Amino acid sequence: MPEPATPATPVTFPPAFLWGAATSAYQIEGAVREGGRTPSIWDTFSHTPGKTAGGEHGDIAVDHYHRYRDDVAMMADLGLNAYRFSISWSRVQPTGRGPAVQVGLDFYRRLVDELLDKGIKPAVTLYHWDLPQELEDAGGWPERDTAYRFAEYAQIVGEALGDRVEQWITLNEPWCSAFLGYASGVHAPGRTDPAASLKAAHHLNLAHGLATSALRAAMPARNSVALSLNSSVVRPVSQDPADLAAARKIDDLANGVFHGPILHGAYPESLFAATELITDWSYVEDGDLRAINQPLDALGLNYYTPALVSAADNDLSGPRADGHGSSEFSPWPGADDVAFHQTPGERTEMGWSIDPTGLHELIMRYTREAPGLPLYITENGAAYDDKPDPDGRVHDPERISYLHGHLAAVRRAVSDGADVRGYYLWSLMDNFEWAYGYEKRFGAVYVDYTTLERTPKSSALWYGQAARTGTLPPVAVAE
Repeated sequence: MPEPATPATPVTFPPAFLWGAATSAYQIEGAVREGGRTPSIWDTFSHTPGKTAGGEHGDIAVDHYHRYRDDVAMMADLGLNAYRFSISWSRVQPTGRGPAVQVGLDFYRRLVDELLDKGIKPAVTLYHWDLPQELEDAGGWPERDTAYRFAEYAQIVGEALGDRVEQWITLNEPWCSAFLGYASGVHAPGRTDPAASLKAAHHLNLAHGLATSALRAAMPARNSVALSLNSSVVRPVSQDPADLAAARKIDDLANGVFHGPILHGAYPESLFAATELITDWSYVEDGDLRAINQPLDALGLNYYTPALVSAADNDLSGPRADGHGSSEFSPWPGADDVAFHQTPGERTEMGWSIDPTGLHELIMRYTREAPGLPLYITENGAAYDDKPDPDGRVHDPERISYLHGHLAAVRRAVSDGADVRGYYLWSLMDNFEWAYGYEKRFGAVYVDYTTLERTPKSSALWYGQAARTGTLPPVAVAE
């Protein structure tokens, strides 16, 4: 256990630690009809009445497509040495199949060159939820063919950027793609079919494995291939056997459904038992698990808040949580006998409790689950109701406290033997927050959505100081 941080014993990080920020294409780029780009499922979903807050969409977002040079310069000024961004599949391969549109690839070539010129290490995510609409029209992720289309797309991007980008992430949070997209329907494409969501999960796993092989064939051997999981820290409300069984079921549906085949080459048998009334898993074909179980070079972990669960008939007082869904359909197929409870403590604007111990627990779990595998925190952050003061400055001391607590948890995990090599703050700047539209601000940089002017918040200045020094500054408002 490390000593408590004091001015004499500051919280320090390894010299090679990456201090980054993360974004995704649909949330920031805009320019949805430029350069041959065609609609993704998020274009369609966000333009469907009633699907997003205020009917908002990413047509302009924060116009990163046209302002990327200024955004990269801003990152450099803050002192960041890494940037994780995603590629818009429909900007590169508009129909999800066939040859690339070079003007789309050229945008990402320019972005990578700009980052490298400023000494910022790019980390490319191939898929952050924006499936080309034509592939969804052909069945989407529940269709096996989508996994093969993804591998072809991965090869195209790997060949175009692999000489300059060393860090690659195949999928971001496949749990959200499968279960929020196809079970609860609160994310694109908005379908509510539990059986389809489990098919989607398997084909996302297969897509990851096929894309990993395609990337390795297309790129220099030095490059790192990973994926980012939003693995849940699932805690039972008690040690009652029924509550422990509920926690195990959610752990299977949140974590085992992905890390089982990806890390260990098998789905948990208990997952099959939990979902036997929904699907027979006959779409898992011979050879699939071998294709999925490709050795990883690293693993990305995204963390925001833990989950607290009980058996549904456990008559507990207190508020209930919705288990990451906000419709009458559950994003947890086969878990109708599980109840979600609000975790204690202070909350962010999303209503998520603030608990850095969950991040430490998650890191240590995967240190045991995949010994020797380097880890990156590829997303962690908080939404607050940030507003400029009369002088135009944006003070967000709550976010500074949040970041300090979670980064200290990362450093504690390193002291406990975890090989954590970097941290990517979510997010670089305020942006289109999916079904929440523009009402939730996760950014370290404030964006005026009328003028699109960027203003670093006090948390951005604090985080930049941490990045430049490799230590955590005191929890105080940065000026």
